[in-house]
Amino acid sequence: MDLSRLRRHDFLVVGRAGMDFYAEPPGTPIESAERFFPALGGSSANIAVAIAKLGGTAALVTTVSDDAVGRYVLNQLKTYNVATDHVRLVKGEVRTSLAVVETRAENCQSVLYRNNAADFALSESDIASLPYDKAGALIITGTALAMEPSRGATLEAIRRAAAHALPVIFDIDYRPYSWTSKAEALAVCGEVARSSQIVIGNDEEFAVLAPDQDGLAFARTLAASTAGIVVYKMGEAGAITRSGKDEFRSGIYPVRALKPTGAGDSFMGGFVTGLAEGLPLPECVRRGSAAAALVVTRVGCAPANPTRTELDTFMAETKTDW
Repeated sequence: MDLSRLRRHDFLVVGRAGMDFYAEPPGTPIESAERFFPALGGSSANIAVAIAKLGGTAALVTTVSDDAVGRYVLNQLKTYNVATDHVRLVKGEVRTSLAVVETRAENCQSVLYRNNAADFALSESDIASLPYDKAGALIITGTALAMEPSRGATLEAIRRAAAHALPVIFDIDYRPYSWTSKAEALAVCGEVARSSQIVIGNDEEFAVLAPDQDGLAFARTLAASTAGIVVYKMGEAGAITRSGKDEFRSGIYPVRALKPTGAGDSFMGGFVTGLAEGLPLPECVRRGSAAAALVVTRVGCAPANPTRTELDTFMAETKTDW
């Protein structure tokens, strides 16, 4: 599939949005906190914010509870200039996800409340009218595939994207607590990985998709067969990116991290906006790595995403050996 459509710089992002509570001040354990800082959260919402703050256009496709927390999420998305035309409020007993998180690099605790999560209520009617013919790419996060009816809706969105020659970008985003088993995640996410033009994940996530072989070998197989670009992230060891027969390694930007959360979502934002601007693939990976480095030095995830000016300044002023 032709990836030139990404140049439209207009992304549909499918998946969860939620509210995060960060124990304050930074470094405070949850059980010792006397106050908390609220922020927009959820992997797909974070990706959409990352894109918008870097100058792209992003629309979130999800469902949130029809209550004060769901309306908080909607208001926050609008504050960050993320389009909410495809966010549906759901009545009943479903609830928007809540994460209670610490801002500390070592032994960082996160407590998630996702019982009867509202984002899993996404249905095929929610994705039927998406502008597949106008968008530049469809971004899918793995969490949206973990449960019905969201799974079926997301798979249908992928099929409709293919019918409109719309590139699909898959963030594996494997969260064990969302799935009934690794086998289920392997079957569903493996199918989506082979149906996507760009696949991004870390070494642990690719290992889930390749239980009988090395995760990197599976990533390379994807790049050689169905996916145009595969990014295999390895934490502090950097990443291996493969496109067809071409492969290169990249490192990370050295920073003093406040916390480990949000890096993957910000990497996605920096990476895909680089592709949208027509930058060479190695430069896109560098942008993603720089965005990820900045996020872990700041409180929160969505609010921690850098602006274009902040990202460009950081990349110009920070030395790397790669």
